[in-house]
Amino acid sequence: MSESSFGDPDHPVTPTRLADRDELKFACHAGVACWNLCCHGADVTLTPGDILRLTHRLNLSAPAFLAAHTVPAVWDRAGLPVAKLRMAGTDGEGACGFVSEAGCMIYGDRPLTCRTYPLGQVAVRAKDTEVTERFHCLVAEPQCLGHRESKVQTVAEFRAEQGVDDYQSVNCGWVDILMKMASWRSVGGPGGREVSAQAKQMFYMVSTDAAAFRRFVFETRFLDSYDIDTALVPQLRTDDALLLNLGFDWLKGVLFNDPILAVKETVLREAMADMRAELGGA
Repeated sequence: MSESSFGDPDHPVTPTRLADRDELKFACHAGVACWNLCCHGADVTLTPGDILRLTHRLNLSAPAFLAAHTVPAVWDRAGLPVAKLRMAGTDGEGACGFVSEAGCMIYGDRPLTCRTYPLGQVAVRAKDTEVTERFHCLVAEPQCLGHRESKVQTVAEFRAEQGVDDYQSVNCGWVDILMKMASWRSVGGPGGREVSAQAKQMFYMVSTDAAAFRRFVFETRFLDSYDIDTALVPQLRTDDALLLNLGFDWLKGVLFNDPILAVKETVLREAMADMRAELGGA
């Protein structure tokens, strides 16, 4: 990429794929003239991992956190609901509620988007395959002067320094659903149909409120209906990451009919018996 095109405001994302071994030249610290500028008017979609860490950090329930610090939005490509970090101002172009002159007040638990900047994360699933390819690209916005710093490190070193990998396991199922739904929407949604409002609500619940999904698992017939390893059930009461992985596996069945989480045979037999009775009655 030429020097003149680097940091082009109309095309801030470089088209080059970055592998773990590739290098980037970047540093962010209080001595950089643009310090805190990126914390104003930022478009930050919160991942399930972000919400888990921030609710624990702030000692807030998910509903209280969402009400105070986020705005509801739709991830356009997938048409599914997400939560975005609230920015100050009526136009959303003000400061993040967690930034001060000294920097980020929740730095240790900052969202994944903030951790990975200036790397953009890309997840691509080719047509007619279930394999998701994940890689990075460089985001070079002209207002960011961190690209002029002398620090050079590989993508893998940068990810390790920023603690990115700690987030990956709990977010993978969420990303997979967004990517697959974006692909399916090109033919009008799963099976050519729009996703129901109820399914969207369930996706948002699993994505943003682990406690609510835990109640759903333990206070409905969920465990009676699905074939879940009994050894994992006690862990689901306390392990949020495990719970959300279960939730996204379940949602893949709800949204795409993926047989990751099998329905118990007894439930299937009951459903078939009901169907036969209905047909016989007809």
